[in-house]
Amino acid sequence: MNREQIEEELKKLPSNPGVYIMHDSKGGVLYVGKAVNLRNRVRSYFRVSTKKTVKIQRMVSRIDHFDYILTDTELEALVLENNLIKEYSPKYNTLLKDDKTYPYIKVTIAEDYPRLIFSRSLKKDKSKYFGPYASAGSVNDMIEFLSKIYHIRTCNTNIAAGNAKRACLNYHMKRCDAPCMGLISKEDYRENVKKALTFLEGNYAPLLKEIEDRMNEYAEKLEFEEAANYRELLKSATSIAQKQKITEFDGENKDYIGIARSESDVLVQVFFVREGRLIGREHFYMKGALEESDEETIETFIKQYYSGTPFIPKDIYIPVQLEEVELLEAWLSEKRGGKVNVKAPVKGQKEKMLELAHQNAVMLIKRDEEKHKNEEAKTLGAIEELASAIGIDSAERIESYDISNTQGFNSVGSMVVYENGRPKKSDYRKFRLKTVEGPDDYASMYEVLSRRFKHGLGEEDTEEKTSFSIFPNLILMDGGLGQVHIAEKVLEELGLDIPVCGMVKDDRHRTRGLLYKEQEIPLDIHSECFRFVTRVQDEVHRFAIEYHRSLRTKAQVHSVLDDISGVGPKRRRALMKKFKTIDELKKASVEELQETEGMNIGAAQAVYDFFHTEEK
Repeated sequence: MNREQIEEELKKLPSNPGVYIMHDSKGGVLYVGKAVNLRNRVRSYFRVSTKKTVKIQRMVSRIDHFDYILTDTELEALVLENNLIKEYSPKYNTLLKDDKTYPYIKVTIAEDYPRLIFSRSLKKDKSKYFGPYASAGSVNDMIEFLSKIYHIRTCNTNIAAGNAKRACLNYHMKRCDAPCMGLISKEDYRENVKKALTFLEGNYAPLLKEIEDRMNEYAEKLEFEEAANYRELLKSATSIAQKQKITEFDGENKDYIGIARSESDVLVQVFFVREGRLIGREHFYMKGALEESDEETIETFIKQYYSGTPFIPKDIYIPVQLEEVELLEAWLSEKRGGKVNVKAPVKGQKEKMLELAHQNAVMLIKRDEEKHKNEEAKTLGAIEELASAIGIDSAERIESYDISNTQGFNSVGSMVVYENGRPKKSDYRKFRLKTVEGPDDYASMYEVLSRRFKHGLGEEDTEEKTSFSIFPNLILMDGGLGQVHIAEKVLEELGLDIPVCGMVKDDRHRTRGLLYKEQEIPLDIHSECFRFVTRVQDEVHRFAIEYHRSLRTKAQVHSVLDDISGVGPKRRRALMKKFKTIDELKKASVEELQETEGMNIGAAQAVYDFFHTEEK
């Protein structure tokens, strides 16, 4: 669509609330936005007099056409905008880089015998949820601790159905009182659950006293082993209580949001306060936010983050005033099912908490920036060194190859790919040799490279392309001059001009340098380039060995099963799928063998007898 056509479309825009979608010439989504007045908002992008950021200028220069969707209200537009951004991840929208879910403890209080469960989502299922916690580990630690103290079950046994045949391991470990076997009454069990809920709600004193009393009781009876167990539990309970530091005394649920910027990133930090206690924090990088104001970034964060999180607190505190705060509050209140306040305090305890969130954001962005610099030295810096060492323009995409076999048996080839100094595992490929018999590494490498590049060349004139159609800037061969010559021969035959390097090893099979154009290029063993080449060599070797080992194991299982009466191709495939190694097959009981797809009692017994007769 040319500029005149766009101008015609702009004239047709209504003055209603809605969402607009900017497209490039291929139909891709560049940007999604909402507006209370579509006509005014969309026209502003194409108005010369409107001041625009560099990012928006770039976006406008790529717009080929736009769509829009009318809504009844601006609130509906906000919801639709969020959904479309989540669906398309447009290049010019500010986006949350992280896609995280948060861990909760779920107590299934609607059940006769409630359970403690790890959960990453909140559902309206009559259960009680506690969290979000700072990490999955802290949730698991809490569940384990409460199971030790109150013997609350964590299994999914249907107690009402009475399908438990015996008490499980948790009963014998004294972490459950086996309600499935009727070894505890419903009343006593629910009393334990009630105590656990009290602890989860932050009232630690009753439990601390109870544990201490039990510890002293066992000590007086000279039962020192039990007393020691309770001493350890007391330490755990005290530690948990101390970590849940009180930050406010009103018992409300709040989130505090801080923001920090560096030259290359924008980071948002969230502190979670639940029931008046700071229970955790999380940070997010905001993609495409460098040219935005803090107000714009915070507003975008609130919309994207709270559209996906299962819990919305009553109060959200932010460091800046927002123009659309009333609209955000209405949307959040609707999602929460109760009033939500978005405030920017300027003094008092809440302002201090916001400052703490900001300081943490600054600390994190500085730490990650340093880490990023170190990572760049290992990746981009390393490949720049590599390209400079051999005198080529770029080593952005590198492919490396290796052959693995056992005396020519099950020969396989591996191809690993590095882009910008990082492994791109989605482009790794395995080759099972078709034309080579016996231990001929040169012929095997010739076949692998020929198949790889012929495949890529064959895709040039097709619409459906794979990663084979992307050729590397450099090929690293896990071998010396012979392997390099094989690669060069294949490339010459196919009319391709790609630099080929050999990775030269010393007497102890360690990388010592590169072989390029018949010359050995030594590498400083302390350089990032040397470390990178070593990583590539180790990775291509590992990948080849793993593939060869998997084929060898399957072949061993296959060949053994050939000798068992009553096991045909179909049963053999099912057994190979279920039991990955000979040892697993040998250890299987008749019942486990019979559970395999297609097996009956006779075939299972035949397999079992075959292995156990051989052992006698």
